[in-house]
Formats: sequence, C-alpha cells, structure tokens
Amino acid sequence: MVTIPGPRVPAAAVRRGRRHPGERIIETLLVVAAAVSIATTIGIVVSLAVPTVEFFGEVSLVEFVTSTQWTPLFADKNYGVAPLLVATLWVTAIATVIAVPLGIGAAIYLSEYARPGTRKVLKPVLEILAGIPTVVYGFFALTFLNPGLIDLWPGASKPEFQNLLVAGIAMGIMIVPTVASLSEDAMSAVPHSLREGAYALASSKMQVATRVVVPAALSGIVAAIVLGVSRALGETMIVTIAAGLKTAGIPGSPIEGAATMTGYIAGAGQGDLPVDSLDYLTIFAVGATLFAFTFVLNAISIRLVRRFREVYE
Repeated sequence: MVTIPGPRVPAAAVRRGRRHPGERIIETLLVVAAAVSIATTIGIVVSLAVPTVEFFGEVSLVEFVTSTQWTPLFADKNYGVAPLLVATLWVTAIATVIAVPLGIGAAIYLSEYARPGTRKVLKPVLEILAGIPTVVYGFFALTFLNPGLIDLWPGASKPEFQNLLVAGIAMGIMIVPTVASLSEDAMSAVPHSLREGAYALASSKMQVATRVVVPAALSGIVAAIVLGVSRALGETMIVTIAAGLKTAGIPGSPIEGAATMTGYIAGAGQGDLPVDSLDYLTIFAVGATLFAFTFVLNAISIRLVRRFREVYE
C-alpha cells in the first residue's frame, strides 16, 4: 500500500489552529496590564513634571541646588533643597548600615545553615516584619528607641526628642525582611553542584557560603539591597513621626531632628496651602527630586545586576 503525502501544513498554522480560546483572553489581559503599568508611569511623570516646570519658572534651579536653607513656608523664603536631601541621605545611610548586614546574615543562615523545618518557620516569622504598618515603626522609634537612646547617649549633647538616628534605626529594621527574603531566594537558586564541588575540595560550610554561594548570587543580593534602599528613600510615616519636620538648615548630625524629602511632602500636603501657589508647587519640586534620585539608583542597580549576573543551565 502506497501512501501519498498530502500538502505540508506549516507548523505556525498548526500552533495557531490549536490555540485555546482562553489563551486569547489571557493574552489580552496581560497586554492590558502592561499598558496600564506604562500609562501609570507616564501619568506619574507628567503629574510631577508640569508643576515642577512651573516651580522652576519662578525659582532659580541654581538656588534650588546650591542654597543651604529650605524655608518656603516662612516669611523669609529660601528654596535650597540641600537640608531635605541631607536628612534623607542620613536616614537612608543609617537604615542601610543596619539592614544590609542583618539581612544578608539572615539570608546566609536560612539558605546554608538552617534545616528545612527551621527555615519553614523562621522565614515567615521574619517576613511578618514586612507586614507591620510603617506608622507602627514610627511610634516604636519615638516611644521605645528614642528614650533608651537618650539614656545611653554619652556626653552633654543628647539626641533631640525627634531625630534622624532613631528614624534610621527603625527604617533599617523595617527593610531587613526585604533584603533577607530576596537575598535568600537568590542564594537558594544557586545550583547545588557548585556547593558539592566546593565541599569536594574540603571547603568548610562558611567558605562555601561566603566564597561560592554569595558570589554566585551577587546579582540577586544587589537587587535586594537596592530595593530595600529604594524603599527607605520613599518611606514617609517613620520619618514624619520619628525625625520631625524641622526644615531650616542642613542637619549637622543624625541626633538632630530634621525633615526628609518625604517628610516635607507629607507635612506640607496636610497644610492649608493654596493650590497653584509657589508654596504648593514646592511639594512637586521635592517629589520630582526624589523621583530622580530613585530613578538614578535603579538605573545603577540594573547595570550592576547585569554585570554580576550568573546564568546556570
């Protein structure tokens, strides 16, 4: 019996013919979700850009960048963003110094030392910290951390009731779960063959963790740190409650109270500022500055992640 081959049907046509109707619906929903995300980002940029341009039409960009006084709501008005920027950097630096060692240390323990049963218990408990409202962290810093800090502080100059140090400590505790959880996920994704090869060369568990696993998961760890720092930059309630809203000059030390960029936005936004007034436009100018810093930070992190990324098959 001879079989006569029929016309050849392209594979693409076969795949199109076999598509389930639900796939088109899912594909459409995914496209809509992506479009909404892009449109939201564009809307945020436009909502910040238009008032910011109006602000810099009346205030010199040079004064905004170089002046060391921020008093737009006072009789003697000055529009130098440096005090807000320095306060923000103080709090972010303190939070980073606390969160990075604790977060990476917790990730190494959960990934390399903890037994599976212990890990199943400890990781959810650690992530509970991420679910605590930030206003709770603010009151925790103000009512618990600050009195203890004042009692233990040596010398005559003690921290103010509201200061950048306790705000940074509370914020560091808040972002520990973010750094720890994402770093642990990156370490767990490292192939076990790398660990087995290191153990075959008589490496200790500490050597395997620090010299094999951490370098192999470095891109994920960097991404976790940047995400935590970005959250610290944009945090509002902790700094508003614990750091205060003082906006005069540049804070000389973290034991002083001062307004961060987000703290000023929250404080000024609650006032009775006339819409479209110059005082009202300062909110958008500060918000655009914060957006620019976050954008630059994320752009740098993307380059670092791509540089240190390890691909395993």
